[in-house]
Amino acid sequence: MKKLLTVATLLFASISAQAADELRLYNWNNYIAPETVQRFETFCKCKVVQTYYGDNEEMLAKLAAGAKGYDIIVPTGNALDALIKQQALLPLDKSQLPNLKNVNPAYLNTDFDKGNKYSVPYAYTVTLMGYNDQKMKELGIPVDSWAAIFDPKILAKIKGKVTVLDSANELMAAALKYLGYSANDTDEQHWQQAKDVIIKAKPYWAAFNGSSYIKELTVGDIWLAHGYSNDIFQADVDAQKAGRKFHIRHALPKEGAVLALDSMVIHKAAPRPDLALKFINFMLDGKNAAELSNLIGSGNPNADAAKYIKPEIANNPAIFPDKAGFAKLEMLKDLNSKQRRAVNRIWTEIRAR
Repeated sequence: MKKLLTVATLLFASISAQAADELRLYNWNNYIAPETVQRFETFCKCKVVQTYYGDNEEMLAKLAAGAKGYDIIVPTGNALDALIKQQALLPLDKSQLPNLKNVNPAYLNTDFDKGNKYSVPYAYTVTLMGYNDQKMKELGIPVDSWAAIFDPKILAKIKGKVTVLDSANELMAAALKYLGYSANDTDEQHWQQAKDVIIKAKPYWAAFNGSSYIKELTVGDIWLAHGYSNDIFQADVDAQKAGRKFHIRHALPKEGAVLALDSMVIHKAAPRPDLALKFINFMLDGKNAAELSNLIGSGNPNADAAKYIKPEIANNPAIFPDKAGFAKLEMLKDLNSKQRRAVNRIWTEIRAR
């Protein structure tokens, strides 16, 4: 009797949990429009419970420490690679994803997930330069090349008015592209050359800044920033709301840049993989996908979304590059432990100089 009661209790608990109808989304902050969440909740008659992370390393560390209960996670390419290698994801049932046809084929079948067995593209950002159009015009500084943040002759005109990302991977990638190499170059001689470029430019920079550069661009304290395309978009939105006399523009360097593709995946311990599949297919609808681009100025891998995206975003070649521009973009690959240690040593030396 006691055993039967226990089984019945467990069955009731299971049914109750199922009846909760909650989708647990582990995502970047401000990376889905509130109206999209509300529409999905109405569509699925469920509640979306969101938890946020600030970077991929934080998310990976939390999962490695045993965190569970997430249905959907939105990792960037190299973190996706790590999750697949850790066998942390469920394969996708593509029969439940008819809207997968809306994804631009250019963003499918990446090196991180051949055949998209585990992942569906969500959004992307490009790491480029954001600049104060008024100041750059006054000083006659071209912003079509990484030279704007690395060439001391140019930097002498804007000393103390430039910030770069506080990220070894992103800054090394920019320096490698400036030198004509791949952002994924692993030749240590080339890394040393990139380090030298950074160290020569460093005295002219105001700071390594991965957080407050949006505000500093907005108020005019910084005139040029190495940053993310959606942050540059936000800085200009804020500047216009504040009635500034300048705009914050995007600059996609002619040497090329880094593209970070974020994808939706289902964790292997997902409580509701059924709702996770419904969410992915819902987000693949063009109108739903477009709302994120309209909210934060992110790039969009969904071809069907184009007609719903605001023209000033859709027509921005730094956010939606043409074929030639896209060919110069690279997704950062994960480094092995030896390479990671080497980059960390270089980064420590850069920060100490």
